[in-house]
Amino acid sequence: MTRQILVTGATGTLGRNVVGAATAAGHQVRAMSRRSHVGYTGVHWAQADLLADAGVDAAVAGVDVVVHCATQGTGDKDVRSTENLVTAARKAGVDHIAYVSIVGVDRIPLPYYKTKLRVEQTLETSGVGHTVLRATQFHDLIATTFAIQRFSPLLCALKDVRFQPIDTGDVTRRLVELVDCEPAGRVPDIGGPAVHAHADLARMYLAARGGRRPVVEVPVPGRTAAGFRSGANLASDGAVGTLGFAEYLAGGQ
Repeated sequence: MTRQILVTGATGTLGRNVVGAATAAGHQVRAMSRRSHVGYTGVHWAQADLLADAGVDAAVAGVDVVVHCATQGTGDKDVRSTENLVTAARKAGVDHIAYVSIVGVDRIPLPYYKTKLRVEQTLETSGVGHTVLRATQFHDLIATTFAIQRFSPLLCALKDVRFQPIDTGDVTRRLVELVDCEPAGRVPDIGGPAVHAHADLARMYLAARGGRRPVVEVPVPGRTAAGFRSGANLASDGAVGTLGFAEYLAGGQ
């Protein structure tokens, strides 16, 4: 069934993928950005600023489903932006807001995770039909934890912490599937095809780049690290896709 879809955060890594996949699936897609144009071909766009609540009413007008990929980081900005989106959606009679969150936001006290949880709660009390999909860390985020250490003689990894990195394409496919479904609240979490120790992911990263630095596992104290060590960031029962971290790196990422 063809639907009119608004994608917020349409210029971000995930949003850009969703725009393309939803268009390929036959939906009418409106890409939303703060910029004057978003550079897509064959896609409608809407210039709007969620945080400033500028242009949001026009962006959601006539929309069946909003796929909410925009993020403002930590603090109240993300929550206020979502509140503005919800208000506009309610006025426009939007039936469904699909939101991408992160596995473990309710169990790991990382500031960014706390913000994502507050956004989930905003949707839960909004009175607008919604779906919340939690996913594990994207491949590019895991790679970034190593790339930022490029000038170090060692490659540090979190001791006793595991990750289940997922490809953005797999998250995109699930989101587009959910567009064709009724609002379902929180749906089952999804994660990548395999769980690996952070140190093993570091070794994959080095191998893909021909690096020979030693990998050092660093113990990290605190409640946030304890949450990761407990496996709260994993979705072992929701493994999807076939593109693992090594395959992602082999693709030149």
